[in-house]
Amino acid sequence: MPGTVLENLSGRKLSVLVTVLLLSQLACFLVGLISPSPASSQPILATVCVDKNPSADSMDRWFARTCPHRIELSNVAATEQLKSNNLVFAMEMPQHMNDFSRWQQNLAGVLQFDVVYTEGGKLINTMIELTLDARLAYSDKLADGGQTPWTYYKHSKAKRYVAFLIYMDCHFDEHHNMKDKVGYPYSCTMVPLFELGSLYHDYYLLNLRIIYDERLNLNTHLGKVDDIYLHIIHMNGGFTKVWVSMKTVFFPLIIGVMIWFWNRVHLLARTPALLEYMLIYLGSALVFLNFPVEYFTLFFDMPYMLLLTDIRQGVFYAMLLSFWLVFTGEHMLIQESGDRNSLKKYWKHLSSIVIGCVSLLVFDLCERGIHLVNPFHSIWVTPIGTNLALTFVICAGLSVGVYFIFLCYMIWRVFKNISVKKSILPSMTQARRLHYEGIMYRFTFLMAATLVCAGITVVSFIFNQYTQGEHKWDDSMDIEWTSVIHTGVYGMWNVYICALLMLYAPSHKQWPSEPLSEEVEFSRLSSDTTATPNEISSLTSFVAKANIE
Repeated sequence: MPGTVLENLSGRKLSVLVTVLLLSQLACFLVGLISPSPASSQPILATVCVDKNPSADSMDRWFARTCPHRIELSNVAATEQLKSNNLVFAMEMPQHMNDFSRWQQNLAGVLQFDVVYTEGGKLINTMIELTLDARLAYSDKLADGGQTPWTYYKHSKAKRYVAFLIYMDCHFDEHHNMKDKVGYPYSCTMVPLFELGSLYHDYYLLNLRIIYDERLNLNTHLGKVDDIYLHIIHMNGGFTKVWVSMKTVFFPLIIGVMIWFWNRVHLLARTPALLEYMLIYLGSALVFLNFPVEYFTLFFDMPYMLLLTDIRQGVFYAMLLSFWLVFTGEHMLIQESGDRNSLKKYWKHLSSIVIGCVSLLVFDLCERGIHLVNPFHSIWVTPIGTNLALTFVICAGLSVGVYFIFLCYMIWRVFKNISVKKSILPSMTQARRLHYEGIMYRFTFLMAATLVCAGITVVSFIFNQYTQGEHKWDDSMDIEWTSVIHTGVYGMWNVYICALLMLYAPSHKQWPSEPLSEEVEFSRLSSDTTATPNEISSLTSFVAKANIE
């Protein structure tokens, strides 16, 4: 029975293949190096408009940057006769008369309040509960250069929906040396406001009202607000084009390699082995991830794109982590029973992965799933929700870390198991000894590559979970997860899985009884080794054999 391409491919051809794969990986890093950053942020200062008829609750009334009655909150005289409900904070997106591109994919908004110290008005509580009336509208460009009227999109209002409460932590620098502290700003945390899963329209408008009601105790402890900034975060269109271009290249390539792999498996007179099934499942998960669905967002409004992206990544992570467990487990070969090639052996390990992925899916549905109905919803906006979300994120990071340690332990057992079998190599004939030594060397290199890929994947997963946490926005609006990491890790997954599909494909080359040249073709030797019907590697046969002559 023939072995795998990894065993039978000549040293020269294998060197060429590995070189091509490494150059492909290097190209992915270089593409990220010259690409724009994945995301950008813009600060937008709110225009304070005066609503002389705040009781007119109509979704057709919108206040833009050019509203007729504008004031400055720092002008005390202009605000003396006004109530909080008369003020509308208008923010047009994007700024500087630009327009959004559908290549920018998604949009998130974070508020920054400039609360200043007033004489006798020191904040009693540092944790302030805000009740906001937030409304979103959109507009599109016209052929003549103008734009369509503002059209209602989404809104959240406390007295009509579940209370939209945002908690903001403010504190004052007591060591400030100024004698007159009046007008000195408090240091307040930023608060998340909304997240849109698509940027289908050219312009967006946010109208924000700070509802004040002493009877209901709404915003009574806020203090004096001088300004409100909206920080918007969106994907860079240039990076999205690079990202989709990579998917467009890898998508048909992986499909072609999978078809070639499966055809070679079916040419053999045996049922596919467990590892071959797992490779096909892993390739299918990668194809699902590679599918460039972003092209559809250029023509259709797809607000569920963020959720769909998370689901695709979750499926791929689950399959990749499961594959590594089966991959290392199949090469440990600590027993010769048929159960070795059944998923029943790995049900404990795989069930833990399933539980972890389902937990993250539930968390994601609670966050981005509800965004499909209400983009202003966020699990991060209350102290309890923030603690719960952080618990999910921390547990996910710890679970992945524990998984990596366990995977390293399994790989160590694989190497230990093989090293024990190396002691019998000197008793073999020269051809057989060279054959198995070459296979072991190649397999050692592949397992080392697996360990590196797993380590980078774990680090990128933990870092991604950390940067997605909205608490990060409190520290800095600077987004530094560079394009190199994105394209490098994504390219690594494709190169690694492509290599596995090619190297673990069944080989149809026949090994001669004696070497015909100085170059040794590491193909499967005819031997007396008794192999199970679905073993795919002569290395597995060698390690599993209890006694070798």
